Amino acid sequence: MTSTPSASALRAIERRANHKLAILHHVEEVSGSVAATCRYYGVSRQAYYRWLQRYEAEGFEGLKDRSSTPHHSPTATEAEVVEKILWLRQQYHFGPVKITMYLKRYHDISISASGVWRILKKVNLNRLPASQRYKRKETRWKRYEKQRPGHALQVDVKFIEPLGQTGRKKRYYQYTAIDDCTRLRVLRAYPTHDQKTAIRFIDHVLSKLPFNVEKVQTDNGSEFGQSFHWHLIDKGIGHIRIRPATPRLNGKVERSHRIDSEEFYRLLEGQVIDDVNLFQDRLQQWEDHYNYDRPHGALAGITPYERLKQKTQDPLS
Repeated sequence: MTSTPSASALRAIERRANHKLAILHHVEEVSGSVAATCRYYGVSRQAYYRWLQRYEAEGFEGLKDRSSTPHHSPTATEAEVVEKILWLRQQYHFGPVKITMYLKRYHDISISASGVWRILKKVNLNRLPASQRYKRKETRWKRYEKQRPGHALQVDVKFIEPLGQTGRKKRYYQYTAIDDCTRLRVLRAYPTHDQKTAIRFIDHVLSKLPFNVEKVQTDNGSEFGQSFHWHLIDKGIGHIRIRPATPRLNGKVERSHRIDSEEFYRLLEGQVIDDVNLFQDRLQQWEDHYNYDRPHGALAGITPYERLKQKTQDPLS
């Protein structure tokens, strides 16, 4: 992987070459002694004679810095792999660990996270945008996880504005349910935002999940009011509301909404989606990708569906 030096780098190369030339001239015009000049400039005589040899053979160009990259690097990462790494970084803002997971899962390419980081470092892509960076470890909230599918389901709503609308813009709401144990998700977009819609959504979720739900956890939004609460109770499902102003207690669904913004909605830019049915189809495709294809960092690189199969075969895993 090669890159064109910047203007400042070229100026620095020129400046160092002129410094070497000045040392060569100092011997001829001032000191007349290689040893004295080398002591004066603080360089070794081996370096002086190497520069002199290059200058006599190539002129001023021979004094310019040469690449330290070896002519043959049998362990260097292939250009095709580097291209995939840079694409994942620029397209999805994935970190080294997630890139490693994707390369192994979809391309059967094994590369360490540190190796990915070094490649990103070379092209100044090792730092994510400020909005993508993690907090320091000591300030993160401790993760927890239910051990049984369906033991707890986190539900929340995300306001969305489909792109490409003309005239009076419609408002849509993405209802999201995520299983605490497996991270399986169910998504649905609605043009309304009330308890009737929340009840329709939870019925859709219960019909779609391949396991029984024991408890639903929501925030204190009006859409999760008394009618929604008693609808769950009638179905034999518990309903818990988190404390006000503590969205971290619904952290898995909140984090999944951030993933939606980064990996789904951001990539829809420029596409005209002003039809709720078309948008619903795209959202369903994203739901399927999230559940069946996307490796999940919190699940050690497996997908939510693979996690479900793992739990079904060994509940204690």
